[in-house]
Amino acid sequence: MSELHKFIFDGLPVRGMLVRLDDGWRELLQRRAAADAAFPAPVRVLLGEMAAAAVLMQANIKFNGALILQVFGDGPVKLAVAEVQPDLAFRTTAKVVGEVADDARLEAMLNVHGKGRCAITLDPQDKLPGQQPYQGVVPLHGDRREPLQQLAQVLEHYMLQSEQLDTKLVLAADDRLAAGLLIQRLPVEGAGNLASQRNEDRIGLDEGYNRIAHLAATLTRDELLTLDAETLLRRLFWEETVRRFEPQTGASAPRFACRCSRERVAGMLRSLGREEIDSILAEQGRVEIGCDFCALKYHFDAIDAAGLFMPAGQQPPGSSALN
Repeated sequence: MSELHKFIFDGLPVRGMLVRLDDGWRELLQRRAAADAAFPAPVRVLLGEMAAAAVLMQANIKFNGALILQVFGDGPVKLAVAEVQPDLAFRTTAKVVGEVADDARLEAMLNVHGKGRCAITLDPQDKLPGQQPYQGVVPLHGDRREPLQQLAQVLEHYMLQSEQLDTKLVLAADDRLAAGLLIQRLPVEGAGNLASQRNEDRIGLDEGYNRIAHLAATLTRDELLTLDAETLLRRLFWEETVRRFEPQTGASAPRFACRCSRERVAGMLRSLGREEIDSILAEQGRVEIGCDFCALKYHFDAIDAAGLFMPAGQQPPGSSALN
């Protein structure tokens, strides 16, 4: 069962979260495998890490809208996406255009010629008139233009630039589990603000955060993927006073969910126009559209297609296809 744990360190301006995505992550991979659309192993790892990271960020900011994490560039992986809704429902996909080596890391997948980018978009559920989603973009390299090989490094760099907050991320994924640990220095508040301190003024200077981040950095990939939350936090921070909150499990836990529907696909087909749809029917006998996120296939035969372009209330009975 997937779970999300939040905690703080008594007496220190440091908060943390631990997420474990198991059943939802496996369902996502199984759907793609059943549709003969499985991604190469390094891409599955990347998408799992992205899902865990996006859940952590959404839970951290409690944003009333979709948080969309994207990495894109000039390698064999053209684009990878993780989307998380306010209720922590997540989904992921990627566009792979070339061969991905079994040992490929971030640079080899997305940043071959240094053009890779990471974007985080916050898309509000209830937009005001004229309101646009907020988006921040950072390159897939560090301050010295060195290529970054891990998604966690890219997101730490993003948080430092966009929020001026020290952040430590540890991410890992395999075909069984996607998991992540986030440690973050709390923003300057109260007396600090009255003293004209700014978040950026404290970057790298808080000894308590530095100590906790150093401990978090000792966490290995295997430990993150195999240890339960209780054991993991006790091993890492056994000398610290950690105050844990009630974990989000069951119905409130992160879960895989796709927002695709036959109605949305029908709207997309209408936008193509009747001439385009008729040409596909003439060539293939039906229109088949697969969801990039969940691999579900939607089929429209000639009767369904005719109904797309009729006024409401005049559509003929549809075909017997469920999707």
